[in-house]
Amino acid sequence: MPAQYFRNLTGKHRSATANRQLGFSLAFVAGAANAGGFLAVKQYTSHMSGIVSAIADQTALGDVRLALAGISSLGSFLIGASCSAILVNWGRRRGLHSQFMLPLLVEAGLLLLFGLLGSHLALWETFFVPVTVTLLCFIMGLQNATITKLSGAEIRTTHVTGIVTDLGIELGKLFYWNRSAIDVDAHAVIANRSKLRIHATMLASFFVGGLAGAIGFKHVGYVSTVPLAAVLVTLAIVPVIDDLLALLRSQR
Repeated sequence: MPAQYFRNLTGKHRSATANRQLGFSLAFVAGAANAGGFLAVKQYTSHMSGIVSAIADQTALGDVRLALAGISSLGSFLIGASCSAILVNWGRRRGLHSQFMLPLLVEAGLLLLFGLLGSHLALWETFFVPVTVTLLCFIMGLQNATITKLSGAEIRTTHVTGIVTDLGIELGKLFYWNRSAIDVDAHAVIANRSKLRIHATMLASFFVGGLAGAIGFKHVGYVSTVPLAAVLVTLAIVPVIDDLLALLRSQR
């Protein structure tokens, strides 16, 4: 049944298969939000490496305003990750089925508001750009921390540097020629084909999401984030309903 599928996918009882499947979906959402956000404000918001480098560059060049903008983006990502940890731990201590989905509902709400109000707020460009960058960084931090916690730090979805690195490592193993070894105790080099498939699928999910986000923003504008919010709500709704039903039963 669909309900049981989503209960296994996003409930509190985790499995490696569920983590991967959820990771693919969230990578799609992250790619779409990141690419659409770039078209909106001309800045990527999912990876902090570039932002930290930009802070260092602008500080060295003496551009205090841009350096502070970068610090604001970094701080927003950090706060988003912290909020995710607070929500997950709050839900965990109460034994909620939706303990990992609470941050995704917050993310869905923010994407929905951005999609519905973005075109109106864009009229005030001076205000709109920094607020949008801050909001998207918060969303990326929120999502990345959520998938990190539920997967035991095995999966991250908002940036692909680590994914490409792991993919490259496994490809190096795959193409290694086990001809001879000087050390007689050395084992043959064998690629983990399962990891190869997982990393390749995660990368493809992020790319396809980015493509969908860019095309959506190009043709329909800010409202293109509304389907992303719908995806997140669909993922989260079953364990949330389970918790609401449990609450109603406990109050009888």
